[in-house]
Amino acid sequence: MIRVLPDSVANQIAAGEVIQRPASVVKELIENSVDAGSTLIHVIVKDAGRTLIQINDNGSGMSDTDARLSFERHATSKISSADDLLKLYTFGFRGEALASIASIAEVELRTRRQEDETGTQIIISASTLVSQETVSCSAGSSFSIRNLFFNVPARRKFLKSDNAELKHIITEFQRVALCNPNVEFTLASNGTAIYNLPKGNVRQRIAGIFGKNTGNSLLSVQVDTSIVKIEGYISKPEQTRKTPGEQFFFANSRFFKSAYFQKAVFNAYEQLIQTGAYPAFFLYLTVEPENLDVNIHPTKVEIKFSEEQTIWQVLNAAVRETLGKFALAPRIDFDIENRIDIPVLTPNTKIVMPKLGVDETFNPFEDERKSSLFKSEKTDKNWQKLYNGTDAYEQEKDDDEIPKLFSQPQSLTEKFIQIKDRYIGTNSKSGLMIIDQKRAHRRILFEQFLNSFESATDHVQQKVFPDTIELSAMDFIIISEHIDNLYKLGFDIRIFGKNTVVVHGLPANIESADVKSTVHSIIDDLKEETVCFEKKSKERLALTLAKISAIGNKTLNAEEMNSIVGKLLACSNPNICPEGKPALTIISFDEIKTRLLK
Repeated sequence: MIRVLPDSVANQIAAGEVIQRPASVVKELIENSVDAGSTLIHVIVKDAGRTLIQINDNGSGMSDTDARLSFERHATSKISSADDLLKLYTFGFRGEALASIASIAEVELRTRRQEDETGTQIIISASTLVSQETVSCSAGSSFSIRNLFFNVPARRKFLKSDNAELKHIITEFQRVALCNPNVEFTLASNGTAIYNLPKGNVRQRIAGIFGKNTGNSLLSVQVDTSIVKIEGYISKPEQTRKTPGEQFFFANSRFFKSAYFQKAVFNAYEQLIQTGAYPAFFLYLTVEPENLDVNIHPTKVEIKFSEEQTIWQVLNAAVRETLGKFALAPRIDFDIENRIDIPVLTPNTKIVMPKLGVDETFNPFEDERKSSLFKSEKTDKNWQKLYNGTDAYEQEKDDDEIPKLFSQPQSLTEKFIQIKDRYIGTNSKSGLMIIDQKRAHRRILFEQFLNSFESATDHVQQKVFPDTIELSAMDFIIISEHIDNLYKLGFDIRIFGKNTVVVHGLPANIESADVKSTVHSIIDDLKEETVCFEKKSKERLALTLAKISAIGNKTLNAEEMNSIVGKLLACSNPNICPEGKPALTIISFDEIKTRLLK
């Protein structure tokens, strides 16, 4: 009953863990190129990697023997014993990537060492060696991966659209490029250049990937302790985005994910950014290799640190210090010249409980100037005056007389009241109706934008001076695939060169003067893979524009309140906003009377 699996089957099983999509192939091969000492790496993909993934580098190359061995399972030049796992500074080391890739694709490798006159070409298909021969080629290595998952149709069927898969490729490309600014990288898709990143420093690399606006808004983070060294950059609080995407941790030049450390960064931004906003950060941690374990995840994106809590404290303090030095956080006296090391807790740290002083002679009732909520006569008169009543509430009032404030709508002013610049109160047949003006306006605009799609009428209001906006490669792809639908909603956005768009017109009912902020808000919402309801792209765009354009906490006059209520009640679904949250509620007369007569 128990049998040893053939290598081809074992490699396909390993591929299921290591090679999840075309982006996984790009990641593994780029990391191998970096480990080979390359200073120039070209990445070329066709059809988001389905048809072709090609990685060319000028690294050390391989001999004909090493070239053949590199496709064997567990073949690696990085380690020779288990102890070597504690001293790793390289990327791939388990020797599964090439064997896994070769088991699910057609692979061609051309490689030559600098000291050799000729190189080697190897062709493998589905783990089967097709040919190996001597060829003339450049020094370094060139991998061509064709027809990915051709022999695993179930895996190929679950790949997403080309744009979605290309986004994953860009993400993996960014992660490797960000931690290797001394290497020149290029990325091209279907013949179009996406990135051309020359050698430089970290800040230049960030600007090259995410645009000059991001690069110019970064604050430097730098701290060095006996446990961890942290360098990198964080964004200013005003440069936050609505969706995550520009948050990067690196440990010993290796990208990793950590919700725990991310909380340390976000915690430092408390009270500086709105809830749900995401600051960008690019933070590079350096620790002794023996103090971390990178072999706990097949793709090595999760890492264990032996001093995790201590690093959390150092990271949090370092970000706070940076924000404080630039006067962006409540001032702490940061003396840069005489600065002491950031204190950290260790298992041997002694915790001393603070001592509290108590004034035993304090008597809160000695102050005759106290104010009371129950100075009845004066307070009752103020309430009567506020509501234009002649007497205080009487317990024997009838139901019809309790909502007296709303029962005589002779004018718009008497028909509506506004509460806390957010809610509208008005009388209804069954009770007091409370409307959330923000959600109500979103519902109104959502249905208007949907109708714009259906009618296909031109709602574009042309701008006298168009706005040119530089985007990251990821954002450019997102906006490009929605340009036609955006035009139907009133956005005249046109492609203008590499990763750049020009906004020539906006919808007539959008009052935002900040065009760049509006476009970025649209992109941020389109990035979200999970919306409150699963709808087509047109409805997602309509929701995005409604969220951007809707009013928030704002004082409204009687006519504005009347307009919102009237338009809301004319909607096809006035009870809820397009995100599925209540837009209005009704407090019955019986409930009002019960509360007042308690």
